[in-house]
Amino acid sequence: MVCFIDYSETLSRAAGEVKRGRGAVVDAGPAPWYRTEVMYAIIESGGKQYRVAEGDVIRCDLVANEVGADVTFDRVVLAGTEQGVKVGSPTLDGASVTGTVLRQAKDKKILVFRYKPKKRVRKLNGHRQPYAEVKITKISLP
Repeated sequence: MVCFIDYSETLSRAAGEVKRGRGAVVDAGPAPWYRTEVMYAIIESGGKQYRVAEGDVIRCDLVANEVGADVTFDRVVLAGTEQGVKVGSPTLDGASVTGTVLRQAKDKKILVFRYKPKKRVRKLNGHRQPYAEVKITKISLP
């Protein structure tokens, strides 16, 4: 038994070409899962770091702004542009990321169950972490 695999279609799809009809090749541009943003930043908020680009929606700890208000993240740790990557020590001076608060809510309930075996000691606690969804609108660098 002979097995033949045609890799030409796989290679052409990897190059961004799509076959339509009878052998016609059309350039489809970059694949939809390939992100083509030119600027990104890593920001600190609530003791955590987030990689953001313009148009991204992040879920961070609760911010003190109302829904629809603008929020500014001043602690920018790293910024990547077409020219290269700028790394702060510890943060970039003059850089900021601006976003709009989309919603504020509470996460799913987390149950914390502690017990001591053979002692009849049991404790059940519940916790719902508040969070805010922020849409990144602008990344400004010095």
